[in-house]
Amino acid sequence: MTGEQPTLLSPRILLPFALVTLIWGSTWIVIKGQLGIVPPSWSVTYRFAVAALAMFAFAIVRRERLGLEPRAMAFAVALGVAQFTFNFNFVYRAEQHITSGLVAVLFALLIVPNTLLGRAFLKTPLEGRFLAGAGIAIVGVGLMILHEYRVAEIGAGEVLLGTALTLAGVMSASTANVMQGTRIAREQSMVVMIAWAMLFGAVADGSYAWITTGPPVIEPTATYIGGVLYLGIIASAVTFPLYFNVIRAVGPGQAAWSSVLIPIIAMGFSTAFEGYRWATLSIAGGVVALIGLVIAVAKRPERPSVSGNMVSVAVERETG
Repeated sequence: MTGEQPTLLSPRILLPFALVTLIWGSTWIVIKGQLGIVPPSWSVTYRFAVAALAMFAFAIVRRERLGLEPRAMAFAVALGVAQFTFNFNFVYRAEQHITSGLVAVLFALLIVPNTLLGRAFLKTPLEGRFLAGAGIAIVGVGLMILHEYRVAEIGAGEVLLGTALTLAGVMSASTANVMQGTRIAREQSMVVMIAWAMLFGAVADGSYAWITTGPPVIEPTATYIGGVLYLGIIASAVTFPLYFNVIRAVGPGQAAWSSVLIPIIAMGFSTAFEGYRWATLSIAGGVVALIGLVIAVAKRPERPSVSGNMVSVAVERETG
């Protein structure tokens, strides 16, 4: 008995992957609106406080047990700090120094640490086709980075600082992505685990914000409040469970392809709402990145599933 190894093109994977990518492609413009009056750390805090409440409410509706054993709770703390504290504080601060488009494009490099860390810690197989496609996509990302760098009307120091902050966010996100592929993560309810991780992340965000910037600050405008709700509910509570399920199914390397597509989508939103103009380099980079994606996720030969192997072993024991 054999089963087909899921890929990004598998229907049950492709739909949530596409939804997550589309939503996260829209967040870069919204995040830009969160910067200004409110310090970035407080904006991150509000986002994940809202997200945690939404996740716990969803878990209650599903009648799931909200408690976690001590080992799983400690894991949720580590996951929350990596994904919802370090990652987003780095990203929000990066957008204070470089354009949101450049941050989005730099984040496409997530595919590199996700693939390498997935191989090192999860023993995720690496196929020649995947590596070739990833290499081609990175060339495309490089072209988009070059274009964004050329058009950014900021100093070299600002570019370097913003780039460093973004890459720190990439590593934090990659660490959390690989954590989601571990056995302890798979043993927990996805909804409950993420709810606690978001809560711990929000507490860490708020603590850091209070220490570094003082008491909470809020911008009482429809744009800001609406942005917090969109980022907390749609772009966090809805998307992270879908994304982490994709990681568990196909591994962090393939799941990271969303980060390659997101800047292309973000530029599309920017074209519609901010008058972004596509240049030769950005078009060429997008096309090359998409070619790399097609090569990497092309259908692979069927492999025995874990369940299929277990059945085979059981049959051999009974007949042997």
